[in-house]
Amino acid sequence: MMKKFAAAAALLSLSFAAFAQQSVSFVEPADGATVTSPVKVKFAVTGMEVKPAGDMTANTGHHHLLINAAPVKAGEVVPADEHHIHFGKGQTETEVKLAPGTYVLSMQFANGLHQSYGPGMAKDIKITVK
Repeated sequence: MMKKFAAAAALLSLSFAAFAQQSVSFVEPADGATVTSPVKVKFAVTGMEVKPAGDMTANTGHHHLLINAAPVKAGEVVPADEHHIHFGKGQTETEVKLAPGTYVLSMQFANGLHQSYGPGMAKDIKITVK
C-alpha cells in the first residue's frame, strides 16, 4: 500500500513540476530596452508547444502581443484590435511599428480558440521607443 501511495505522490509531484515549468518570455527586446521602430519582437514558450489557431491539442497555443493593454483573464478570449495582436499562424517573431514613447508590451499565450491561459502564461516588459 505504501509503495502505491509513494508512486502516486511521485506522479502528482511530477505533474505539478511540469505545470510549474510552463512559461512565456521575450527573447527580444529586453525589459527596459531603448529601441527604434519598427521594434523586433521575439517570443518564447517553455513547457507548451506553439500551434496555429484552431488547434486544440492539449498543452498547445499561440502568442498574442498586447500593447499598453490590460491583462486577459484565464479563459477569456483575447480581443483582436490595435492593442491585441494575434499570431494565429504560430509565429514566434514580428516587427511592430510604434511611435516614440514608453510602452508596456505583454505577451499572452492562449489556446486554439484564443482563450487566454491567464497570468501564468503571460509576461510583461517595458520599453522606450526613441
